[in-house]
Order: sequence, then C-alpha cells, then structure tokens
Amino acid sequence: MTAITKAIAIRLYTLFYRSRFKKWGKGAHIVPRALKLYGLEYISVGEKTHIDKGIQLTAWKSYGNTSFYPNIKIGNYCTIRPNTHISAINSIIIGDHLLTGTNVFITDNSHGKSTRESLSLPPNQRPLYSKGPVVIGNNVWLGNNVCIMPGVTIGDNVVIGANSVVTHNIPSYSIAAGVPAKIIKQL
Repeated sequence: MTAITKAIAIRLYTLFYRSRFKKWGKGAHIVPRALKLYGLEYISVGEKTHIDKGIQLTAWKSYGNTSFYPNIKIGNYCTIRPNTHISAINSIIIGDHLLTGTNVFITDNSHGKSTRESLSLPPNQRPLYSKGPVVIGNNVWLGNNVCIMPGVTIGDNVVIGANSVVTHNIPSYSIAAGVPAKIIKQL
C-alpha cells in the first residue's frame, strides 16, 4: 500500500467512525482496522490524537442484566499504538500527550469479584465489576505490554516500563516497572 493510499484509507476510516463518538477532536484519526469498537457514544477523543490499528475501545453500557454509565476520555496529542485495549464500565480519564507502546491494556473492570461464588462461574458469565476509575495524567509513557488495572491513578510525567502491571497509584515524576509495578526512580 502506498503512502497516499494509506493516508486516504485512514481519512475514510476516521470519517466513517468519528460521528459515532461522544466527541472527536480536530485532527484526530484512527487507523484501519479496529478489532472492537463498542459504546462509542461514551468515548471522547482529543485533538490530534492518533489511534493505531488493532485498537479495542469498549465502553460497556450493559453486560448481562446490569447497566453501567461508562466514560472514556482520551486527551489531546495522544499516540495510542497498535493492539491497545481500553475497557470501561466506570471511568477512564487519560490526559494529554500519552504515548503507549504496543499491546497496552487499560481497564477499570474485571469479570467478577475475587469470591468463591464468582470464581465458580465461567469467566464470560461473571458480572463485570469495577474497583474504581482509572486516571492517567499528562506526558505519560506506557511501554509495550503494560497493564493498567482498576482504581489506579498515574500522575503527570511518568514512565511505566515494558511488561509492567500497575496495581497501585504512581505519583508524578516517577519511573515504575515490574509485576506489580514499583517505583524505581522518582525525580
């Protein structure tokens, strides 16, 4: 595919989807092909944000017999790389200038609680449950394969190392890595 053909495909794909979003910022675009786009009326995308191929954006307004009021807000000038999955039943707020690696997972929910009753059900039959919203500040870099779990706040100017699982808050001006992610340097 030539650069011109690719640019036209991106423009047409963006044009097709942008009116389905709650808000679509000027100059933002989404690269073909998304894996899953669900609940777009609950998702806002800021200006000049780049959403790469293979994206999964899921704002669950209902699951099983339960209704939710999800909110996903992606800031301005963000670059969301291939195969990122962002899933909300509660709230995920992402600041400006986020840069992700590939295969990043950001969620405010899980399939069921950690109880005997919940775990005895097949995972896809467990009710969705949120431990709290996710907030990601400005100028954050998430390396490849990072997982941001429910109830986490990441401050401004933070780097999360590749393959990390963030289960606790990370303050501004920090570098964190590991499973679970721990602060390895604070500026």
